[in-house]
Amino acid sequence: MEKLKIAIQKSGRLNEDSIKVLKDCGISIDNGKDQLKASARNFPMEVFYLRNGDIPQYLKDGVVDIAIIGENVLKEKGGNIAVAENLGFSKCRVSLAVPKSSTYSKINDLEGKRIATSYPNTLNAYLSGKGVQAELHIINGSVEIAPNIGLADAICDIVSSGSTLFKNNLKEVEVMLRSEAVLAVSPMIAEKQREILEDLRFRIKSVLVARQSKYILMNAPNDKLEDIIKILPGMRSPTVLPLAEEGWSSVHTVINKDKFWEVINELKQLGAEGILVCPIEKMVL
Repeated sequence: MEKLKIAIQKSGRLNEDSIKVLKDCGISIDNGKDQLKASARNFPMEVFYLRNGDIPQYLKDGVVDIAIIGENVLKEKGGNIAVAENLGFSKCRVSLAVPKSSTYSKINDLEGKRIATSYPNTLNAYLSGKGVQAELHIINGSVEIAPNIGLADAICDIVSSGSTLFKNNLKEVEVMLRSEAVLAVSPMIAEKQREILEDLRFRIKSVLVARQSKYILMNAPNDKLEDIIKILPGMRSPTVLPLAEEGWSSVHTVINKDKFWEVINELKQLGAEGILVCPIEKMVL
């Protein structure tokens, strides 16, 4: 049987999130400790566990068909590899940072300065676009210590919470790229594997939409139904069912979790009671 070959990070947070999204898609993977390759039991897929920085080359060479990888790594090493889906997890940014004591005001302040980075391609492209020339020091590892040891005047690195910058007395001054995990596709993927990929994408979309949504049901007074329905986005329109108690109805709908508390407060003000909130496992649109 033809199988779809997918690469994911060998270890770390991206590995955990990648395994979780595949599991939520109903794909069971037989992966033992320290295995570099494993098969799915119930889906035509082989999983390759690779170093994050090696994955773009495996995609280019067609060794794997697809990969779950950080957009920052893909842009740095992947050239024009296509992205099939943005996955919404492992979010970070690639930023420029300088010592807190620096009097930084604009990107041109880095003209002729020394910048330490693990992202030379991304940094070069950004500086060129701004018309700035700087001296790059390529470092694999703890980039943030470079200014403290006199190796560089600034750094370019990934930032998540900013705590590492704070600990090293640095401040973020330019965000060059906002990144998240993506599903990347090899330019050499075969037609049969592309068909399997479309099935996987369908499952992933159902999982991602569900993660962003909440199912809510409530008791609503009939004289406020029209106003309540107006503030409920729903998938198409809310479901309204009469209650045994006259003058009341049960309203069911789906709302975006980012607007959850705002919507709940409005519902309460309109007299909604007994509001129940349930997670959604999958949502097929």
